[in-house]
Formats: sequence, C-alpha cells, structure tokens
Amino acid sequence: MINAVPVILCGGSGTRLWPLSRTGFPKQFLCLTGDESLFQQAAKRLMGVGNSSIQVAAPIIVTGEEHRFLAAEQLREGNIPLGSALLEPVGRNTAPALTLAAYAAIQNGEDPVLVVAPADQTVKDVAAFISAIQSAIEQAAQGSIVVLGVTPSRPETGYGYIQVEKGDVPAGTTAVTHTVKRFVEKPNVAIAQAYVNEGGYFWNAGMFVLKASVWLKALEHFRPDIHQATARAWHHRHTDPNLSTSFVRPRKSEFASIPAESVDYAVMEHCPGSTFPIHMVPLDAGWNDLGAWDAVWNVLPKDQYGNAHVGDVLTTDSRDNLVHATSRLVSLVGVNGLIVVETPDAVLVADKARSQDVKHIVAQLQKSQREEYSAHRKVRRPWGWYDSVDEGERFKVKRIQVNPGASLSLQKHHHRAEHWVVVKGTAEITRGSETQLLTENQSTYIPLGEVHRLANPGSIPLEIIEVQSGSYLGEDDIVRLQDAYGRRK
Repeated sequence: MINAVPVILCGGSGTRLWPLSRTGFPKQFLCLTGDESLFQQAAKRLMGVGNSSIQVAAPIIVTGEEHRFLAAEQLREGNIPLGSALLEPVGRNTAPALTLAAYAAIQNGEDPVLVVAPADQTVKDVAAFISAIQSAIEQAAQGSIVVLGVTPSRPETGYGYIQVEKGDVPAGTTAVTHTVKRFVEKPNVAIAQAYVNEGGYFWNAGMFVLKASVWLKALEHFRPDIHQATARAWHHRHTDPNLSTSFVRPRKSEFASIPAESVDYAVMEHCPGSTFPIHMVPLDAGWNDLGAWDAVWNVLPKDQYGNAHVGDVLTTDSRDNLVHATSRLVSLVGVNGLIVVETPDAVLVADKARSQDVKHIVAQLQKSQREEYSAHRKVRRPWGWYDSVDEGERFKVKRIQVNPGASLSLQKHHHRAEHWVVVKGTAEITRGSETQLLTENQSTYIPLGEVHRLANPGSIPLEIIEVQSGSYLGEDDIVRLQDAYGRRK
C-alpha cells in the first residue's frame, strides 16, 4: 500500500482577478466555476485519488496567517478533513512552502508520497486527472520525482514548458510517462508555436509528486541554503494550543531569512541529467490555472453569442463578453470583448485581450493604501462575517452574522461606542460584569471603553445591525482580552 499525502499550496493574492480576488480573500477561496471554491475543488480532487493500492491521508495545507480560518472553514464546509495547516508568517514562494510540508509529513517517522498542487486551478475531466495522479504516485513511490505536464492546445505564452524525451516509457508504470529533458521559460508567440508544432513540449502545471525524503534530499543537494534556513524555522515552530484546527507556525525571524524561490527554480530545473530521476505524466483533463479574467471566460459556459454571465446580467447586441455581477443588475448594450466585474464597492471594465493588465490597477490601489486593495465590503471572520453597509463622518453601520455556537472576542474599544439591534436569532451579550439574552427587535448599547462580547448560543445564525459612533472607526481599534480562536490582534 502506497501512503500519499495531498499538499495544497494556498498562498498568493490573485491580483489579476481583482476586484473579486483581493489579498484578504484571494482567488483560491472564490467560487468562480460552480458552487465550490477553487480550493475546495482542489482538495476534493486530491482526496479522490485513492484506490486499492493508494491510501490518501488528510491534506496538509500551506497558507498565510490571515487566511488560516478561511481555509479551515472551507474544508469544514466541504466535509474535507484537515491534516495540518502550516502558516507562513511571510511569503517565500513555493520551495520553502513544500519544505515545511515535507517536514510535517515525516515528523512521525513516515515517508509518504507528497501530491503537491496549487489551490487555484480548475479541471474539467476529474476522472482523467485522478488517473494521471495515480500513475504519478506509482512512479514516485519508486523514488522518482514526477511532474504533471498539460497537453498544449494552443501556443500559450503565459506558461512555462516541459520538454520530454519522446517515446520514453519507464518500466513498471500503468500509464505513459516520459523522462524530462529540460524545463523552458515562458516563450514568445513564435517559439510557443514552434513547441506546439514540434511536439514533445507540455505546459508546466505546477503539480509535483514525490516522496517527502526525496524532496528534502534534492533541496539539500541543489539549494542547501533554503534547506538549512527552512529547517531552522521548522525546528522553532509553534502550534496553537486548545484549538480544534492544528495551526503550525514556523518562527518568523528564521522564516523571513529564507531565500524566496519556487520549486521549479530551486530543484526541478536542475534534475534532468542529475542523480535525481525526474519524469513527467501527461495531463489531458481540461486544466486551467485561471490566471486572469480571460481564462475565467474560457472555462465558463457561454450563450449563443459567446457571452459568459454570472449573477444578474442582461445583454443585447453584445458578443464575447464576461460579466460577473455580485450585488446588482449589470446590463451591456452593443459592446464586444469586455470584462465587466461588479462588486458592492468596486467595478472593473476591461478589454478582455488586456486581462493581464488588471494588476496595474491593483498596484495603484496598493500605492494609495486604499481598502479596496485588500478587503471586500463583506469580511469573513472565524465566527461568521460582517458587511459594512454605510459610513460617514463619525458613524459606521454594519450587518453582522454570527454562526451557531460561535462568539466574538471579549474586547473593548478606545474610540467608539456601539448600538446593537438583533434582527434574527438570539444574542448573548456580555457588557461589563453583566450577561443578558436578546431576541429579535431587541437592542443594547455598548459605551466607549466598556468590555463586551457578542455570542450566538442558538442553533440558527444570529444577525444584528451594529451602529458605531465615535472619533475613530478603524478595525484596528480592538483590544482583545479573550479569544476562542487564538487571535492576538
């Protein structure tokens, strides 16, 4: 029996899919193609690769500190178990991320096959995907490094390529695999067309299958600096106590010193011709990495005029557009080849052929320190969510939903008072030394500086309207005294 552990890389901000994707809620957690997020789809695909000879363990996820509860909650919603969540204090690209996962996988004396995949890809043919991954696992169990290569359907300039030795089929495998000859950087159009015409070139899907020990040995061989620095950060890790989810944090001071490098640059590109055998399994499963809005348009269903619609959309005399409406009706008249994305606080209109340039708008937002760069109007929290409905000078109105059995932290504010009105469910209110229950249409007042907590003791979601008033209404005006989720800020 081969033991396999999915490793899902959940980093990145997906800036080219703004305004839907933002640093506080990046694209891997969005439902872009169906009712499940890209992250949930990736986890379910990987959990489905088990068979009579492959046993699949609960996945290891590698993500950032600010996305830990979001990732854990999406796994819970999808009934997907979580092995552990490794929290990067700062981004250091995929090589250190995979190294953390390898250490987590071998800490109990085991040496499983790691099935490493990004969280933000789509696959149309899940059966074909599973078959390819199973073949890769069988090969990796013998000590090889295996990459997945997507059969190219066009001369794509946005992907790196893998060149393989044509006709090479290693013994002992159940599907065709090839020896990797070299990795090629993103080409221009002419070179990409030459690759497609020649054959033997595949898109690099960024998915890797290999034993945990093989990765650590290869990294130590090719990049001992990354290996040693990541080992130090792992040795000084910290695990949150008294939480249902295993959040593991490498120490920030050591992790920040790790050179930022990708899996490809650190190891994979050096393997052909070395003592580390590397093979490629072809993947022909309708793969897409959804790097920009034009890629989203490619995978969505379309009407007879080539328009892809999400949400409340009307079009007339318009062709080949993508319209994504979140909170209101969006109408198009007499336009072609546009991307139109509407959210409650921002609207994007772009030429579909220039989808990659959305990142320039995001750069301007970041430089101006605008909230639309990082957060949506509706913000997810481990206890539920809040939606900032309205605000003005010295006031802000929020709609707040608290999940059954959940509670906000015991806290106080230095600069604002709060009025709460219950519109659905039952609220347990702590105010100073007093605790009371409020039901629909009842309200309370939290004076400035008063210690307080909002909790939902019921079995249905609690919804309240909160009106804040004061001289400063920023989200950083929270002093947490107790918190069920281990948050310090």
